[in-house]
Amino acid sequence: MTPDHDTHQGHGHDDHQHGPGCGHASVQRDGHVDYVHEGHAHTPHQGHYDEHPLPHLAHAGHEHEHGPTCGHHAVPHDRHVDYVHDGHRHAADGDHYDEH
Repeated sequence: MTPDHDTHQGHGHDDHQHGPGCGHASVQRDGHVDYVHEGHAHTPHQGHYDEHPLPHLAHAGHEHEHGPTCGHHAVPHDRHVDYVHDGHRHAADGDHYDEH
């Protein structure tokens, strides 16, 4: 952590570079782009990634219903369960899934 922001400590993916086409969901926010993966939102900043609050980012066009028998890996996250699907984590939110 630095005096004015939290620094992401990594998940063992040091060889991965977030950016256009990296495969993670992204959202434009406060003059930068956050990349959403593994329950976090990160933005590149001076040789590291800053940790940001997870935005509400709906996953569009998702036809599959996640649940205990859907076949996707379930990951406990806060007070709900995320399902790992096509390299993304999805969490049920009403009539859609959010990117986590």
